[in-house]
Amino acid sequence: MKQKLKKAVLVFFALLAVIVLFGSLVVTNENEYKLIRQFGRVERVINTAGVTMKIPLIQTADTLPRQILIYDLAASDVITMDKKTMLSDSYVLWKIEDPLRFAQSLNSSIANAEGRIDTVVYNSVKNVISSMSQNDVISSRDEELSQAIMKNVGENMSQYGIKLLAVETKRLDLPVDNKAAVYERMISERDKIAATYTAEGQAEAKKIQNTTDREIAISISDAQATAASVTAEGEAEYMRILAEAYSNPQRADFYSFIRSLEAAKTSLAGENNTLILPGNSPIAQIFMGR
Repeated sequence: MKQKLKKAVLVFFALLAVIVLFGSLVVTNENEYKLIRQFGRVERVINTAGVTMKIPLIQTADTLPRQILIYDLAASDVITMDKKTMLSDSYVLWKIEDPLRFAQSLNSSIANAEGRIDTVVYNSVKNVISSMSQNDVISSRDEELSQAIMKNVGENMSQYGIKLLAVETKRLDLPVDNKAAVYERMISERDKIAATYTAEGQAEAKKIQNTTDREIAISISDAQATAASVTAEGEAEYMRILAEAYSNPQRADFYSFIRSLEAAKTSLAGENNTLILPGNSPIAQIFMGR
């Protein structure tokens, strides 16, 4: 009987030792923090992966995520600087940077953290968009708007041990009731701008055309004047050569004869033509062999 009792006691203590051993082990993964609490107070933070020990029954271990988290804000209306309503739908990438401060300020609650993020980011989105016109908001809906929102948030979340990595806009649209009217107004404004550019382009084209036409007219006039001058010089030279030729009797007779031949040639051009020459004509004398 004593042997059985002794054996039972040994088994009990063995089980108790196993329970105590496993209860004192703390396994920390790569994507998490472990908070070791003693009577509700955080004694230490484990931020490296591995196995550590805690005091069983006295100390407890809480787990916080170490990876990047995403929080999806509810779509809400915001008003631009020119009093136009827009629908904003955004999400936030964030992480726990200081687990001890996170535990102390937000009681280690992810829901509490998301509540603070929602308030801070919504206010930032509202403030940024309220300082911009609707056209500016539409034209800067990519990184420019996100950077402005992040700059407006600043370091507000560091007091909770949280770091915001990015605020991204999924959708930034016009409310359904005034979307058509706004689009029509934007189209009308773009048409006016296009008409202005077209008119300016046509005016510039007309100016260039007038300048070109004037330059062409001047060039043609100069060319005609130069041609007239050259022609006059050529005719003057021609008359000088003729005058020089006719000043010599022998040359005068020869040129008269040549001109007579050219006149005869011109008269006989075509078919069935007759040339009548006087007998004393030098050409007739040539034809008659005299």
